[in-house]
Amino acid sequence: MTVFAMIYQWRVKLKRKFYTWWVRRTVRACGRDLRVNGKSIVTANTHLGNNVNFNGMHITGEGKVTIGDNFHSGEECYFITSFHNYDHGDAIPYGGADLVKDIVIGDNVWLGTRVMVLGGVTIGEGAVIQAGSVVVKDIPKGAVAGGHPAVVFKYRDMEHYEKLKREGKFL
Repeated sequence: MTVFAMIYQWRVKLKRKFYTWWVRRTVRACGRDLRVNGKSIVTANTHLGNNVNFNGMHITGEGKVTIGDNFHSGEECYFITSFHNYDHGDAIPYGGADLVKDIVIGDNVWLGTRVMVLGGVTIGEGAVIQAGSVVVKDIPKGAVAGGHPAVVFKYRDMEHYEKLKREGKFL
């Protein structure tokens, strides 16, 4: 291994440790085995389960974000829990008051790269969200969804999923 490769690996490990420490320090609750592989920003209203893996997460707003166990995200994912009140604000175009909506992510959910999840959404256990999708409504358990807005286009083989779950085979 070259010196440059060794330095690169050392920098990657150092960044991972720092981002993991930062997220753990910022969130309201955090389970075991948090791993943060890329720059991530979270709020104090964030609750993380066990074995949560971020590859670059940006959580904004005043709403509560709950993420279950064995969660994995691609790079540059966004969760937005506060919105401008354009219908009933005190000024045009939107005024100063925000609408706040929570986000709930079930266990064993996998988000592809650059997925955006808007407040008020629940993503069910075992769901998979395709890269580049914008999730604006609930996604059921075991669904595979994608697009803008994200729509369910198939379901996982839930019999196989439940077998792996019973056997404790989590990444």
